[in-house]
Amino acid sequence: MNKVNVAVFVSGGGTNCENLITYFKESETVNIALVVSNKADAYALVRAERHGVPTAVVPKAELHDEQKVLQLLRDYDIQFIVLAGFLPLVPDYLINAFPRRIINLHPALLPKFGGKGMWGHHVHEAVKAAGETETGMTVHYVTPVCDGGEIIAQYHVSLSPTDTVDDIAEKEHQLEMQYFPTVVEKVLRETF
Repeated sequence: MNKVNVAVFVSGGGTNCENLITYFKESETVNIALVVSNKADAYALVRAERHGVPTAVVPKAELHDEQKVLQLLRDYDIQFIVLAGFLPLVPDYLINAFPRRIINLHPALLPKFGGKGMWGHHVHEAVKAAGETETGMTVHYVTPVCDGGEIIAQYHVSLSPTDTVDDIAEKEHQLEMQYFPTVVEKVLRETF
């Protein structure tokens, strides 16, 4: 496998983004070549810059500018995209340009608690309100259906009735920190 250039798309703090950057820093097969955010003030951009990873801001309105976005990805020879807390829906043209080469991390056990508006704390609040006895993370391929793509991997964690929404979020986040980079690595190995 030749070295694969990966873009990580983010919208927020970027702990998963930074985890991917550090995990693949010494990799001979994977290069986190670009971090893209729809928000100029996303702390993920600061994290990426600290590690010397190039960044770009593509506001939500510009995300639909097919020529501009695809040119940006060509400029960095991007071959694969990882969504790590990226909130906007991915436009169809991007899914078509990267068939089965865009994956997303979702903070619940899909198909439960997925779809439009189900991200971050909204998901954990829904898990708590439903009285779930477990939660987890899902990595899936991105398709035009929000959170509807084929599931690649899921990891579970037990919940207790006394867990708060913040407790649920923390338990789920620990799974992301532990497993997300290895799932990305496995998908890349199988794809390239």
